Amino acid sequence: MSRPDAPAWRATYRIQLSSTFTFADALEVVSYLADLGISHLYLSPVLESVSGSTHGYDGTDPTRVSAERGGEDGLRALADEAHRHGLGILLDIVPNHLAASDETPWWTDPAERAAVFDVDDDRGWYRRFFDIDGLAGVRQEDPDVFERTHAKVLELVRDGVVDGLRIDHPDGLADPAGYLDRLAERAGVPVWIEKILHTGERLRPWPVEGTVGYEVLGDLDHLWTAPAGEAPITTVYRELTGDLQSFDAVVSQAKQEQIRGAFAPELANLARLAPDIGSIELERAVTDLPCYRTYISPGSIADEDRRLIAGLRTSEAMRSRLLLEMPGSEELVARYQQLTPPVSAKGIEDTAFYRSIRLLAHNEVGGDPGTWTRSPGEVHDASVDRAAHHPRNLLATTTHDTKRSADTRARLLSLTHDADRFTQHIRRWFALTDDLVTDRGPRPAERWYLFQTLLGAWPITFDRLEEHLTKALREAGRITDWVDPDTDGEDAVITFARRLLEHSAFWADFSPYAAEVAMAGERISIGQTLLRATLPGVCDTYQGDESWFLSLVDPDVRRPLDWSGRQAQLRALIEGAPPTRATAKLFVLHRALDLRRRRPDPFAGDHRPLDAPPGTFAFLRGGQIAVAAAIEPDREPDVTLPPGRWHDVLDGAELGVGLWERLDDEPPVRNAPDEDQP
Repeated sequence: MSRPDAPAWRATYRIQLSSTFTFADALEVVSYLADLGISHLYLSPVLESVSGSTHGYDGTDPTRVSAERGGEDGLRALADEAHRHGLGILLDIVPNHLAASDETPWWTDPAERAAVFDVDDDRGWYRRFFDIDGLAGVRQEDPDVFERTHAKVLELVRDGVVDGLRIDHPDGLADPAGYLDRLAERAGVPVWIEKILHTGERLRPWPVEGTVGYEVLGDLDHLWTAPAGEAPITTVYRELTGDLQSFDAVVSQAKQEQIRGAFAPELANLARLAPDIGSIELERAVTDLPCYRTYISPGSIADEDRRLIAGLRTSEAMRSRLLLEMPGSEELVARYQQLTPPVSAKGIEDTAFYRSIRLLAHNEVGGDPGTWTRSPGEVHDASVDRAAHHPRNLLATTTHDTKRSADTRARLLSLTHDADRFTQHIRRWFALTDDLVTDRGPRPAERWYLFQTLLGAWPITFDRLEEHLTKALREAGRITDWVDPDTDGEDAVITFARRLLEHSAFWADFSPYAAEVAMAGERISIGQTLLRATLPGVCDTYQGDESWFLSLVDPDVRRPLDWSGRQAQLRALIEGAPPTRATAKLFVLHRALDLRRRRPDPFAGDHRPLDAPPGTFAFLRGGQIAVAAAIEPDREPDVTLPPGRWHDVLDGAELGVGLWERLDDEPPVRNAPDEDQP
């Protein structure tokens, strides 16, 4: 159902819509995004949601476009403006759940609730989105429910308003594969899925373009992590915080807490379906799984799923049920597969990431803080594989769900390149601020977390810092939590932070060092920006992240932007102004996207590593585009281009990166005959 004049997928730009940033507001920035080089507006959910929702994931009526965001007329007007500028629309949709709210017509009608939602009124149970009581699971496995909940989206696709779909949390569905097959058949446009791939996990053979890019984010962060920084940072982290646990051990404990606490009702449901299986076996079957979930259904059990089930520390009887070897196991398997994703997400991303905090740059969605670095060869291999199998996978470094924006993480990654200085400073900060600690806290781990947060996000207002620290403390669940907050314990940490901001001796040491960290982080972020725009895949930019964007976890990442300032910066660059420190990141992204617009064919070609010393990551796209980035933030890339006439797309700017296009008519550089590259 794609529009005949729909643009090629080159670069998406995520826009967060709300009652304070509507379709009409988005319409005003379309021309700016077109000038930047964007091919598709990537819209957050647009269907009706709870009043005042700032994100749209708490849908109330999937048959109507949100009135608060401007209604269907506003959405269609935005699409018309985008089309006039040669842009398409990628729409985020939420099939897994709707709000369990009086504002949701299907929820308040008993008959409709029974038909649409995954409920058991006899037991007073309903499947939730993660542990959120206000969001109830939808029965997308029912074809009639699918049609009803997707009617408006399919109409927008059919009318050419929407050119592609991003699917939120498909792992929550009873049958993700069946859902995606049905969606592909009914929609007929490119589909991306919010699928978190754990280390070594591959995307299943579904009719999708790829994921939203968290695995790319992890590759780039670990690529820019200096191997030599691991030992000194780990040593001082353990010494100052007393945290000697491995990340895997922290995860194991956190997942056990989740299954026994927030997800106890879901565990009880499994026990009801398998009354002869002991509680320990059930718990282990859920918490031992090393990825989000398996995808087992009657008549379809992949070898990977058999391997995963075989690795569980549970009884043979439980394994037999999970492999559907015992009659009547279908519901147990479905419920098990819907339970492991939220337990994994809450245990890892929303708990362990706030407890095991050696280097916060690694504590990111889909990430593995237990892994310190990845080699250029590993990242090249992943890129070659992506070019062959998912050439339109999204390439993201910041999303609405990231714990920290790319610029914030880049500063923290820079610490690994001069780890001795970082550890000297943080030892000094502990000593300088010991007098601020009271009997109630903060504990050493919370001070370590705060110091890294300041390095990554400074300058930051105290209101933003307080909101973030409160969330981090409750997610960690050590001294407080969301269900039963210990406000005295929270206040001890917040008071420490407030007094820290007035501590002259601390700031005398922190300020000049933080300025150096910021400079180094900018070089890393520029390098990641260039790779995000040139590696195999579709470049994805979160709103504001085309230029410097220091943010922390939601809701901080959704704060208002200075759109006019960004527009003025881009206008000056287009008119020929040289890049400054303030515009360097925007300059590199614009030049790279403009090159992709002018020369799409090489970017549809292969990814070939270029020989480069260890401090440089370099490659060719389609034999015609050369890209290089210095992995060490104080260097320029060191690379020898293949023979031919090459044009420097960045006009010699010394920003730690290089981008060249081949101008002569010689045939493109090919792989050597003995190289087995797809």
